[in-house]
Amino acid sequence: MQHWLQLMAESLPSLLWAGLIFTIPLTLLSFSFGLILGLITAIARLFGPAPVAIVARFYVWVIRGTPLLVQLFVIFYGLPSIGILLDAFPAALIGFTLNIGAYSSEIIRAVISSVPKGQWEAAYSIGMSWRQAMSRTILPQAGRVAVPPLSNTFISLVKDTSLAAAITVPELFQAAQRIVATTYEPLILYIEAALIYLVLSSILSQLQVRLERRFARYGGMLEANA
Repeated sequence: MQHWLQLMAESLPSLLWAGLIFTIPLTLLSFSFGLILGLITAIARLFGPAPVAIVARFYVWVIRGTPLLVQLFVIFYGLPSIGILLDAFPAALIGFTLNIGAYSSEIIRAVISSVPKGQWEAAYSIGMSWRQAMSRTILPQAGRVAVPPLSNTFISLVKDTSLAAAITVPELFQAAQRIVATTYEPLILYIEAALIYLVLSSILSQLQVRLERRFARYGGMLEANA
């Protein structure tokens, strides 16, 4: 047991450093870009002309219908065959952004559609343009509803970044793999990596609860228990 504890203590700085330098930036950048892409895709599907809506639906269909790991392999290992060379981190960033964009677009599309038609009519009745109605009336209401599912997507992304190890991104999980290759102690090191992901997910889950309480649409159980 002392050997395991010593190994965990010695490997912890390397794992945390990999998480700080690669896992966290990859998660934040991918989610931010993916959220922007998801918003654009959702608006294109709801309000865009038919050709644009078809392209948006096709993009969502392809991304949601194929495994994330396969998408990363296509970008990193497949694109060089047609002359497109990408480093590991940009390739992972593109892959995760496209994936998050597709899934978040469905969330955003659903919450925008859930806003009552009367809200649009009320905005138009006071002279707002479509852009003003969307930015000042519809999106603020839809955003509150979108907090829980988008938060879940973000938490899932933190764990999914471990897939980037398959395309040589030196993030937290690959750091654990490299230590395993020299220590031959896979059980304890993979458990340690899992515990780090668990701690990150637990912290984010608590932040999600706080966000839900803050943006609760109606006074309900969450606010009553606050």
